[in-house]
Amino acid sequence: MLGMYSPLLFLHSWLRWIVLLTGVYAAARAFSGAGANRPWTPADARPGLFFIISLDLQLLIGLSLYLVFSPTVQAAFGNIGAAMKDSAYRFFVVEHAVGMIVAIAVAHIGRARSKRGADAARFRAAGLFYAVALVIILLAIPWPFMGAAGRPLIRGL
Repeated sequence: MLGMYSPLLFLHSWLRWIVLLTGVYAAARAFSGAGANRPWTPADARPGLFFIISLDLQLLIGLSLYLVFSPTVQAAFGNIGAAMKDSAYRFFVVEHAVGMIVAIAVAHIGRARSKRGADAARFRAAGLFYAVALVIILLAIPWPFMGAAGRPLIRGL
């Protein structure tokens, strides 16, 4: 089991950059469409789709780490009371996991809302929900400056 941890963690760490890039592009495309008052096209839907795909893939990898492979999370589950008193354990067991699941749900709502309604409403919904999801994601990433919970920006280099 431990043999799968490092490759999955490496992939999870690198995929975060794809999630962030596709999210920024999806939100920017939506806000620019709303600002330009142009009609919604299939090309406007694609960035949101790529954002959702990258989020869902990240979720699958994250859940496998969380539920099976992460020694940090497994140690925390061994004594959840003590883990909640430790900021690093609490971050990964609760804050990171819940924050990312909420962000993914918000992004999915934005994608669903962008599939119907007038063009301006589609752009506004996509832009707003993708931007909110990105803010939540940025708050839930274990940045290097976060002390014991911090992780490297680019794992493996």
